[in-house]
Order: sequence, then structure tokens, then C-alpha cells
Amino acid sequence: MNPIYKAYCRAYQTVFRGAAYLIPWREPELITGAGTVKTLPSIIKAKGINNVLIVTDKGITKLGLYNSLVENLEKTGIKYSIYDGTQPNPTINNVNEAKAMYINNRCEAIIAFGGGSPMDCAKLCGAAVVRPKKPIQKMRGLFKVMRKLPPLFAIPTTAGTGSETTIVAVVTDSETHEKYPVNDPQLRPRYAVLDPELTVSLPPSITAATGMDVLTHAVEAYIGRSNTKSTKEAAEKAAKLVFENLYEVYSNGQNLEARENMLVASYFAGIAFTRAYVGYVHAIAHNIGGLYNVPHGLANAIIMPYVLEAYGKYAYKSLAKLADLTGAAGDAATEEEKAKNFIEAIKEMNRKMEIPDKIAELKEEDIDTIAKRALKEANPLYPVPKLMDRKEIAEVIRRLLP
Repeated sequence: MNPIYKAYCRAYQTVFRGAAYLIPWREPELITGAGTVKTLPSIIKAKGINNVLIVTDKGITKLGLYNSLVENLEKTGIKYSIYDGTQPNPTINNVNEAKAMYINNRCEAIIAFGGGSPMDCAKLCGAAVVRPKKPIQKMRGLFKVMRKLPPLFAIPTTAGTGSETTIVAVVTDSETHEKYPVNDPQLRPRYAVLDPELTVSLPPSITAATGMDVLTHAVEAYIGRSNTKSTKEAAEKAAKLVFENLYEVYSNGQNLEARENMLVASYFAGIAFTRAYVGYVHAIAHNIGGLYNVPHGLANAIIMPYVLEAYGKYAYKSLAKLADLTGAAGDAATEEEKAKNFIEAIKEMNRKMEIPDKIAELKEEDIDTIAKRALKEANPLYPVPKLMDRKEIAEVIRRLLP
């Protein structure tokens, strides 16, 4: 990397890390435990809200996962509309459709119900409502919303994105297929409902991919250069919970205790990366997902070992600590050995859960475009342990070819 540009990136990150202390990091009010989704309507009613928009997807509708929620909304006299057109990688068109439904039905609040995609769509729907003259494209990047959203209640049905506690929403441009994040403290939900009963019907493949998404958030936040004491602690809790519970919920989806532990892991990982940010795993995954519609968690799971290996010695110290914490260090004595064992443990988790080690959709002719877009997202913002240039990122992506 050009030394001058490298210095610029690090200076930018240092300034932003300092400025982050001035941001009001309001965390959502947490509601946890089996069956807690049924209690949300009474909380909404107590706030004087009588009409809500539920943002979800057709998979959730087909499974009937929100049935108990709408039954209790009806019992409490709250009107509701349901937007279930969210795609696996939500688009600007999805956001505009949800916004139109919110306005036309005179809604007063939004309930995000589902995985990361409905969460992202719901957040940006709220942003579009309070910023009616500002296109979503103009909200890309940092602090482009800056207006209080309608009350936003988040109910995750996967233990994955941590979107119920983050200030970020990711969207795909419907025309260019470019995928990018919108970051703003106003996007953070007011309430997060962690009900493990909503996750027991998840297929093992989705459980695996979303669980590895949690680990990616924790690892990228932990090895980055913008950590605080609290983000380190949150990332450590999340990583440990993933190693202790993910394969169990993959193998035995009815284990409510393990399911709840994974939801808690997702929440802590969300807290960690909201403040400490992510890295090149996410930058590459976002753009592969946008181009080929690869689910985000699956993309992260496949890409993570390759990026961690590319960081090399710059990430050994932090990865060694995670290896000790999670039991992945084994008999290793040095930081390098422990770090490499941790990466191997990630690969082994992927293998055990039948996650592939290549991106089947990836084409050689798209690599340069993906690398260019990934760097546009990552540099100078993401405080990665090792800054890479376009050529280095392209080499990482090339390793993903089937």
C-alpha cells in the first residue's frame, strides 16, 4: 500500500476513534427469555402506540413465526400492517416499498421481525420516513440520517447479525447491485426481544451460517484497532458462547438454553462491532453478496479464514487471546501457533457444519470489481490490523474461486 495513503487511513481511524467517545451509545432495552415476544404488544401499547408496521420476509410469513405476535397485537387493540417483501439481501426497492406501506397505513412505529435482512430493511424504512427527500443512496456511509426514527422494536429470529443492537444497516442498490452500509446512531433499535423459541425451527444450514456470522463480528471487532475495554469484553463473551453453543444448536435445534446463548452471543457481538467496527471479511462479503445474492452469514463464514490468514503476524496477538479463551489454542506455545490453531478451529467448525470453503458463484472476471468495491467500503474507515491494497484484496478473493 502507498505509504502516504496508509498514513491517511490510520490518521482517519485515530480521529474517528476519538470522536466515537462523543457519540451517545444508547443500547436497546433488552427483553430475553422463551415466549417474551408475546409481551411486546403490551409494552408498545403502554407507549401510546396504536398502529405498527411489521417488516419481515416471506420465509417468516410461510413459517408463521409472527403469529403469536400479531395475536397479541390484536388482543391489545394495536393495528398492524405487514411488509414481507424483504429479499435475502434487502434492496433500495424493498425499503421504498416498506416506506410507502408505513405512510399509506399511517403507522406510528416499526417492528423488525426476522434475520438481518428484515432488520436492515426496517431500519432504513424508518430513515426514509424521517428523511423523505433524501434518497437511500445519499445515506451511504457515516451520519447521513441524523434524525430520530419512529420507535423501532427488533425481534431477531436468527442468532447472527446482531442488528438488534447495531447502528448499521446494509442495503443493495437495485440497479447497480452494489451492497453498502449506512451507519448512524439513530438506526439503533429502542428494544431488542431475544426469544429463543423463535429460532428453534431454523434449518441447520441457516443456524450454522448465522452462527458463524456472530463469530465473524466478534473476531473482526476484537482484532481491530478501535477497541475499548467494553468492546473487548463483549467480543470475548460472544466468541466463547459461539464455541460453546453453535455446534450444539446445529446438531440439536430444540435446545432452548443453547439457542438463547447464541442469541445473547449475537447481541454481544453486535455491541462489540458497533463501536469497534469490522474489517475486510465484511467488506468482501458485502460485495460478493450484492453481486451474487450469497447470504451474508454464509459469505462471512467462508471468507473469514482466508482474511485472517492474510493478516498474518498483525493479528497473531489478538487471535492467540481468543484461542486461549475458547479452548482452540490446544497445546500451542507461541502466539503464532495459537493464532493459527484458532483459524484452523474456524475451518473445522465450517467443515463439521457442511459450510463450503469456496464461493461457488464467484467468477474470475468479477474479482477486480469486488476488490474495488470492498476497498471503497473498508478504507479508510475499518481499523483492520493490516491495511491492504486492491491487489492484496484481489488475491484473497481469488482464493475463494471454486
